[in-house]
This record gives sequence, C-alpha cells and structure tokens, in this order.
Amino acid sequence: MPKDWRRRFTAPTIADFAWAAEAPDRLGAISNEDGSTQAWTWDLATGERRLASTGGVGAEEVHVLPDGSGVLWWLDELGDEHGRWMFTPSAGDPTAALPGLPDAWMMGISLVAGAGAFGFSTAEDYVIYTRHGDEAPVERYRHLMPAGVGSEWPQGGGGLSADASLLCIRHAEDGDIAHQALRIVDARTGATVADQRDPGSFMGPAAWSPVPGDQRLLIHHERPGIDRPAVWNAATGERTDLPFEEFSGPITPLGWSPGGTGLLLHHQTTGSQQLLSHDPGTGVTTTLVDVEGTISPAAYRPDGDLWYRVHTSAAPPSILNLAGDVVLALPGPEAPPGRPFRVIRFTNRHGQHITGFVVTPEGTGPFPTVLSIHGGPEWHHTDAWDPATQAFVDHGYAVVMVNYRGSTGYGREHREAIHGNIGFPESEDIIAALDHVIAEGIADPARVAIEGWSWGGYLANLNAGINPDRWRAVIAGIPAGDYVAAHYESAPALQAWDRAVMGGSPMDLPDLYHERNPMTYVDRVSAPTLMIAGEHDSRCPLGQVMVYAHALKLRGKEVQVHLYPGGHHAGAAAERILHVELMLEFLRRHLGG
Repeated sequence: MPKDWRRRFTAPTIADFAWAAEAPDRLGAISNEDGSTQAWTWDLATGERRLASTGGVGAEEVHVLPDGSGVLWWLDELGDEHGRWMFTPSAGDPTAALPGLPDAWMMGISLVAGAGAFGFSTAEDYVIYTRHGDEAPVERYRHLMPAGVGSEWPQGGGGLSADASLLCIRHAEDGDIAHQALRIVDARTGATVADQRDPGSFMGPAAWSPVPGDQRLLIHHERPGIDRPAVWNAATGERTDLPFEEFSGPITPLGWSPGGTGLLLHHQTTGSQQLLSHDPGTGVTTTLVDVEGTISPAAYRPDGDLWYRVHTSAAPPSILNLAGDVVLALPGPEAPPGRPFRVIRFTNRHGQHITGFVVTPEGTGPFPTVLSIHGGPEWHHTDAWDPATQAFVDHGYAVVMVNYRGSTGYGREHREAIHGNIGFPESEDIIAALDHVIAEGIADPARVAIEGWSWGGYLANLNAGINPDRWRAVIAGIPAGDYVAAHYESAPALQAWDRAVMGGSPMDLPDLYHERNPMTYVDRVSAPTLMIAGEHDSRCPLGQVMVYAHALKLRGKEVQVHLYPGGHHAGAAAERILHVELMLEFLRRHLGG
C-alpha cells in the first residue's frame, strides 16, 4: 500500500493526555489534528476541543491546572527548546505563565492546587522557583550542577506534594546528571527536609501521595540493578524498596490510586507490557492490563477508573479504560494498519545477549534491509507504532531495530555499558544484529542501509566510517557528525550529559573524544550519505552537522543534506512526510526495492 503510507502521519492521533485533578472532565491533550504537534484543551462534558498552543514550533507536552481553568505548555519559538511556559485559559488567549522570568531551558514542572514549581537551566546554572497563588515566583534553589523539579520524564509528577508544603528536587551536587540524588525541601522556604542518595546509581521521583498531608513520595531506583519502585516517607525518613523479585523486566512507578491506598506500576519485557496494581500495606500485586505492545501514559481517574494509551507495531494508538472501551478519540480517517514486529535475540562478539525487532514486507527474503538505530541512547525499541518504519516496509524493505548496549529497559549494567566507552559497544551490537538477520535469510548483505536519528544519527555516521564495507547507504537524521564541536555547541544539560557519560569534556579527554568521533573516520566513508537536520537544534546543532557534510564533500563523497526550519524534532506532519519521501527516494537509488 505505498500510496497510503502518508495517512499514518496525517490520521488524527492523540500523543498524550492529562486531566484536571479537581475537574477531571477538563483535559489537556497533545495531538496532530491541525497538521502539527500541538497542545489542546478538551471539555468532556461539552465535547469542545480548543487549540491551546500558538506560535513557535508546536508543543510536545501539556499540563492541566488542578481546577481545570486552563493548561500550561512550553513556547519554543525556534526549535532550540529555549523558551518559556505559557498559560492558556479555558476561554481566552495564551499569556506568559511566569511573567518577568527570562527565557531558559525547561528542567521540570509541578502543578498542584494553589501552587506550582518550575525548574530551568540557564547558560550558567540551574534554578528552581515556586509560585503560590497569585504571588510572584520565588527562587528556592540555584546551583552550578544539574538540577530539576520532580520527574525528569514524563514531567509533571513527583515535584510538589498534594498540599504544596514540600518540593522534591533532583540534583547532581555530589554526582552527575546521570546519577542524581533527591532532596525534599520546604516549598515555602527552600529549607532541606530530607535527602536520599544512591551513589553511582540512577534515582528519580515519580509521584506524591494524592492525600493532602500524606508525605509519602513514590520514587524509582536501580539498587537491584534494574528499575524498581520505592516509597519514601518524608515525615519519618523511612524508605521502603519494593523488590518484585518474581518479575524479570523493569518496573517503573506511575502513580497512586485515589486515596493513596495503592500504587500503579508499569512492567515490561521485550515485546509486552503490563500495568500492575500494588497494595503497599498487604504486598498484593494484581495485573490490570497485559498487552503485546506499548503502554504510555496511564493513570487512575478520581473515580477509580484507569485510562491508558496503547499501541502496537500493527495498530495506531488508542486511549482505553480498564474495561477496554475507547474513551478518547478524534474524528477523521483512520491510519492504515502496519506489519507486525517480531522479536529477535542474538549474541554479540562478547557472548552477551542482545534483543531487538525485525519487520519484513510480504514475501520471502532476503530483502533490501534498513538497520534502524534508535536515539537517546537512553531509550529502547518496543513493539510500537512507527509510521516511518512502516513506510520502509510498504516499499519492500526489511527493517531491523536493535536495543544495543546503552539502551534502557534491560537494567543498569546494559545501559551503563557505554559510560566512558561510547560508540563502539553499540556498533558491535548493530553489526551482530546485521549478521543475525543475514544468517536467517532476512537481509540481503549486498543491499543494506543504516539509518538513525539523534544518537542513532551519531551511530549511523560513526559506522559509515568504522564499518564502511557493510553499508550501501547511510541516513543520519539530526545527528552528531563532529562530536567535539557538537559538545560545545549544544545546550548546557547536553554538555552535562557528555561529561557524565564520557567522564569529562573534550578538553579533559581529547584522545577518547577523538577516537569516538565520526569525523575521525570520514576518510573511510564509502557509502552515499543523506543527512537531515534542524536549523535550530540545541541537542545536535547544525554547525557540526555541516562541518561533517562539508568534510564528506571535500573528499569527493556523495552527500545530500536537507535542512528544516525547526529543532531536534519536526512537529509538522508535512515536514515528517517529506523526510520519509527523501529517505525512500535515497534508498530506491542506492538499494533498489
């Protein structure tokens, strides 16, 4: 169905949703219904939907005031993620949510009845404000090391307690941005109430008990080597880790049930995901939802019903309740179904077990094949709806996705295998995946392309040079081409991530940065390269992309560059469709199909 693939980008889709705690019929939603990713308000009682975000490059998240009077969204005018929070009332035009504060990069948000907390990164430091009622924002914390409000992602949870008396800050005062500690402070004074540290390990807040005065904070951590929840009582200082030894995959906390009596947890293994209810009093765990696919987000409504968003490689996202009924939907044509992913398991050259997915066109192989490398790197492939992948398959290409070392979802050891050692471990696993699908008769070894975005774009460029004989084509979207230049051009939090993962800056570790930089191997590149980049990207900045493209051109290599007027993500459906059209034509010329 090649003529239909664009409909997967244009079919109305809800990417995220949330409701007002005190007025649950008032929703905020992220959708593409106007042709770009935007924030909307939604009144379930009347059915009215209203565009909330205007200006800039679109909105990727929306936060609803507890009383339902409006929503907050981030205004990013250029795409560099440097901007401000905007408030759109239920009826009226957007205004600055925190007038008087300078533009910055967001580092967390928390909204509860009568108060809000906001974290920001500036060019010099990290700062956190609280705002109570109509009072002016007051600075509560400032430090040179990374810090933020509540949950890093998704933002919105684990910041202010239900009664707005306490605030949880994640900070790197005695660690780094990859190993942050937690501090609970008095939200009115900033005075420290309690500290929680897991030195050398990841830890983050998830959600406070919804009961005013209840000082229990749900957190997630990696003490057993894989993601697990814990309950931290700020009143007593007691922390209760929930081991869930009977579960093999990561378990991440999502929130509390109404009344604060139970926990909502998310568990996953490769290909399947579950929502669990856990009673911390009795220790009883119940499986609420068990699907082949991907669940995000999910939360209890005030009446106790559970709403969640689910999708698979073959079916686009749906918003369901616990009974399996569709509870939110947009009018318009449906997207064509996709081909289902299949889990693959193989070992790399060290004998380590790696997993991933493969999806193939109809017919029998070997097929021209795209190695699609995920970004992050702290992310991982799931059985998920992906219009770009399905467009490749529609046009006759097999697609292989690898959860290389460095990915989340498989524990701390797997994720931190690239600390001080970027680029090479992931590449070993990518090549092992390619060898696996060639041996299975899926991939035609003479017609293979590597394609990736963000960190995947970095790995595509790196592998173009270190494994040049494996690729007929290279596609690098929003990539790092010159890693050293990218470090100095990127936003402060990205520089902090480099220092944490590499062990220092390029000035501290010049040999390591040189060795893992795609620019070092540019002379060895033989495959044609397509590069797609945002003009205002603060994560993989344009300057270093063009330096790498120029280096290829200077050496007589075939390189094609497409720039779009935005940042790290293209929010407009038309631009995303254009990217796929460019990739399909590039693959047709160099792989056939």
